[in-house]
Amino acid sequence: MTDPASDRRRMAAVLVNEGVLKSPWLRAAVEAVPRERFLHPGVFLDEGRTWRPATAADTNPDEWLKIAYGVDTLTTQLDGHLSADQADEPVVGVPTSSSTDPATVVGMIEALDLTVGHRVLEIGTGTGYSTALMCHYLGEDNVTTVEVDTQVATRADVALEAAGFSTWTVTGDGLLGHPYRAPYDRVIATCAVRRIPYAWIRQTRPGGVVLGTVGSWPWGTGLAKLVVDNDGTAEGSIVGRSSFMQARAQAVAPVAGDLSARTAYTESERTALLSPLVLEEWMPAFLAQLAAPGAQFVRATDGDGSPMLYLFDPGKESFAELLVDGESWTVRQGGPVALWDDVERSLVAWQDGGAPGIDSVRLRVTPASHRYWIDQVPSLRWEHRIA
Repeated sequence: MTDPASDRRRMAAVLVNEGVLKSPWLRAAVEAVPRERFLHPGVFLDEGRTWRPATAADTNPDEWLKIAYGVDTLTTQLDGHLSADQADEPVVGVPTSSSTDPATVVGMIEALDLTVGHRVLEIGTGTGYSTALMCHYLGEDNVTTVEVDTQVATRADVALEAAGFSTWTVTGDGLLGHPYRAPYDRVIATCAVRRIPYAWIRQTRPGGVVLGTVGSWPWGTGLAKLVVDNDGTAEGSIVGRSSFMQARAQAVAPVAGDLSARTAYTESERTALLSPLVLEEWMPAFLAQLAAPGAQFVRATDGDGSPMLYLFDPGKESFAELLVDGESWTVRQGGPVALWDDVERSLVAWQDGGAPGIDSVRLRVTPASHRYWIDQVPSLRWEHRIA
């Protein structure tokens, strides 16, 4: 027999046992807010190469609750428009909105260190589930949430109203924040950004916290937690791994077309000091994005099936092509920026410094730049200037 309350209690217990759910108030919210209501009209279940639609109306109630209170992220929209109720069979598509796995949602809210009276700005409403968890504790008037997609925002607003939360749901570009209800005590983003928008810093009170995922690769991104200072700057650290869809305004168009034409003119060629396969690992991928912001990592194969790996920075018309050569790799580079030189230099210094984890990375945001550094490795410092 279906018992949503029992499923909520079970999920809360799992999150407590995993060490993710710690605050009594947040446990009360998890046990009270019906996640299944925020998944309407349905979700897409990953079947490898296709997505199988599952709707609340056409799914057995027990199975629907099993889906809603599982541990996985659930895709709720494909290709910027397709919802599960519009598909009758498995489809191919790119996820553009989702209900993030409960452990990540709860972990991020815990990281905000919320207390009664805080005013929160959420960037990326999604289904509205995380919004509801915060409203349950802070009250609906203290939570403002911004969603860029009109269809997604409408669905979330309906779900929030049905769950009893008439909060401030805004349709707009979350990278601009929402200045009309500022200042906020906390800003939380459920999308990845190339850099923390200064608008978020400006709209946060001194002493307030901004929490968001930085990076543009599908992996190798980090969760930045910053405290805003009286002078309008913010400083903090990368507190762990984090993976979210890219903010739509910053979504990177994948490098496509004739790769041989992109790599036709080479300025240098040498043996790489490191295998580029290290970029498949999370921390090296994060460091690569710090060393070569704007670069994309592309995988391909040549005619005999040998791997060919690339770094491309279309904006700087630069590339690094890495070709396996027996047990070593050859790197060919072209354009005004030697991308692999910059990445390799950082990776070698990181390895020589004991390969510290992603939580060793510090970050300072000013109106003019983002500065990253690792205290244990003084040579590892990067400045990304806005202008």
